[in-house]
Amino acid sequence: MTLRLYDTATRSVRDFVPRQAGEVSVYLCGLTVQSPPHIGHLRSGVNYDVLRRWLLHRGYAVRFVRNITDVDDKVLEKSIEQDRPFWAIAYANELVLAAAYRALNVLPPTYEPRATGHVPEMHELIAELIAAGHAYVAEDGSGDVYFDVASYPQYGALSGQHPDAMQPAGDSPERGKRDVRDFALWKGVKPGEPADAYWPSPWGRGRPGWHIECSAMARRYLGDEFDIHGGGVDLTFPHHENEIAQSKAAGLPFARYWVHHGLLNLGEAKMSKSLGNVIDLAHVTSLGVRPVELRYYFVAAHYRSRIDYSDEALQETAVAYRRVEGFVERAAERVGAVAPGEVPVPFAAAMDDDLNTSGALAVLHDTVRDGNAALTAGDDEALRAALAATRAMLGVLGVDPLDPAWQGRGETGELRTAVDALVALALEQRAQARSRKDWAAADAVRDQLKQAGVMVEDTPQGPRWTIGEQH
Repeated sequence: MTLRLYDTATRSVRDFVPRQAGEVSVYLCGLTVQSPPHIGHLRSGVNYDVLRRWLLHRGYAVRFVRNITDVDDKVLEKSIEQDRPFWAIAYANELVLAAAYRALNVLPPTYEPRATGHVPEMHELIAELIAAGHAYVAEDGSGDVYFDVASYPQYGALSGQHPDAMQPAGDSPERGKRDVRDFALWKGVKPGEPADAYWPSPWGRGRPGWHIECSAMARRYLGDEFDIHGGGVDLTFPHHENEIAQSKAAGLPFARYWVHHGLLNLGEAKMSKSLGNVIDLAHVTSLGVRPVELRYYFVAAHYRSRIDYSDEALQETAVAYRRVEGFVERAAERVGAVAPGEVPVPFAAAMDDDLNTSGALAVLHDTVRDGNAALTAGDDEALRAALAATRAMLGVLGVDPLDPAWQGRGETGELRTAVDALVALALEQRAQARSRKDWAAADAVRDQLKQAGVMVEDTPQGPRWTIGEQH
């Protein structure tokens, strides 16, 4: 089987052929950290983590780069509003983002460069564009440097937009531009902005434009050409269009495949910090939904599809995951924590079909159903096979409940310790009632636990308990 991916540049599903056999290089546009992340941002992290895990499963070595944009118009606006250094705001939000990714079992990137750490590489690329006649220094003395859109005839090919129909680039004042569509590569000092947000350059003190950051960092860590460039569909234009223009105008082959994930909407609009319609990880956990269940919610939809978020839909998906989790835990109690085996052929076919996680989950649920039947029938051999296959599929999706990465997650350590102690005390009281054949008292304890959301199941190894519906 051959992995096939939808390539935005060709608007078609293409066989994936890496630049170098056995190795895959991926660049994912990371966040602009002007504020803490919302779950729309976390969807991006999870979607590309699944891509990465599938590539690893298929035997590729993966170099995965995800950047941090820590200087940008939006970051500087927050700096002025809050009267705090821009770098302090950016770093604080970066820490929150990293913690959220860890909570969702997103593998750390091979490299996670910050824009502020790569200004010299941006200078080098801008100088090459000026020398090639694709960029110019504004004549108004502002120190701005612009990309000349008219000098690149293929501009608009990625997004399918025609340059004549484009609106002015809104990333800087128009007074120094030759064409209103030209976009900023370097921004000279502006009055009223933080004094520490500037760097020396051949064109005067200033700071980088948004688009040049990614081109320079991708080149630094992945070379002139790499395999996959990822990001949200909302980045197709202007960000990715501009990345292509400036990189290819400088003579770089750049990305071989462009992969975009769909948006997460809240109501009629995409979840967006600028619109203020955001839900964060804390809100999700306040609903009683664990991070592993949020991740399962993300992978249940195809990465290119739009997700219309609601608390109810999230909670329904959490219940579905708990059923899968319940099978894994019951099976492991009976036959041991069988190591993950091979994924079923239909699961692999679905994943190779443009990462069709919806189809892959259908195979998972069929396997769990067969496993539950084997558990009921006492067929340990069939149960081991089902558990090994189930764990393999869940591992690819990053939601295997027996993965050590998930142990102890979902509640704070102090809360989990308190819950463990209280449930253990209640179960001890129930055991004492059963030993003296006081069935009414034993049932009363079990009913009280159930009302509190704690489900108790009697097994040959003793009672096991879970929070919420898993049966």
